[in-house]
Amino acid sequence: MPKLRVGVIGCGVLGTRHAEIYRQLPDVEVTAVVDPHPEKSETLARSVGARAYTRLEDCFGQFDAASVCTPAVTHFAVSRPLAESGIHLLIEKPITVRLADADALVALAEQKSIILHTGHIERFNGAVSTVKNLVKDPIFIECDRIGPYDPRIKDVGVVLDLMIHDIDIVLHLVQSPVRSVEAVGMNLFTEHEDFTHGRILFENGTIASLTASRMAQKRLRKIRIFDKNQYFSIDYFQQEVLTLTRQRALEGHTAYEPIPVTKSQPLDEEVKNFVACVRGGKRAGVSGTDGRAALAVALQILEQIRIKPR
Repeated sequence: MPKLRVGVIGCGVLGTRHAEIYRQLPDVEVTAVVDPHPEKSETLARSVGARAYTRLEDCFGQFDAASVCTPAVTHFAVSRPLAESGIHLLIEKPITVRLADADALVALAEQKSIILHTGHIERFNGAVSTVKNLVKDPIFIECDRIGPYDPRIKDVGVVLDLMIHDIDIVLHLVQSPVRSVEAVGMNLFTEHEDFTHGRILFENGTIASLTASRMAQKRLRKIRIFDKNQYFSIDYFQQEVLTLTRQRALEGHTAYEPIPVTKSQPLDEEVKNFVACVRGGKRAGVSGTDGRAALAVALQILEQIRIKPR
């Protein structure tokens, strides 16, 4: 079987990681990297054995699948011509910044029979994969994703940059339509929101509380799940899960027990999943429809912030 030809659009930190992972896969060849800054594209091209381009239109026909790692506000403009050309796509989160654009990409993917994968990396975190199989009836979910300000992220605020990861995981766990959304937010460093707290109420009664901030001194990535008969605490960074069951609590036990987790390199697993789906024609691990669903909730949160600015 010939190697899968892939391109990487956007040669920043994330695009570089995508290209490096592709290069390590035996059945994949990185044939093109694209960035408007020639020093970036040429440097990455040399390291992965690809050709460097500064314009997307100059490299059509050079690859059959691509990672789109450009700023979020450019995702649709970059991805649409690729999808129209039948290129399989792994688009970093958020899939787009407008719901109509996400709908257009999902429709194009179906029309062209291509894989459309959204880069929600936490789906491939070993701790999340473990808990997904254990959560039965979540009552309340609490998410914290905070850290220091990163000047590289200028085009979007914390909702589309950080909170959308947890929105996707919550939707993945709850599997119920959203009834309502409430949120507050504020900005300090940028023109976008730098802190946001959101609350999602689902049709089945589950409530999710989500906090995202780039105003903290230390990084924290945690999710706590209050299931009907069990409590889970997940540390995304350490890929650790602690639990306490109702039965053990009634017996007087208060110490949390660790649950064995097969740890992973989430981005590696995500890229490998994308390649496997392209090779096997299977549904993407995180589909365009999944990405669209997370975006819809994120935009509702942003609308609530605009209605109730702080």
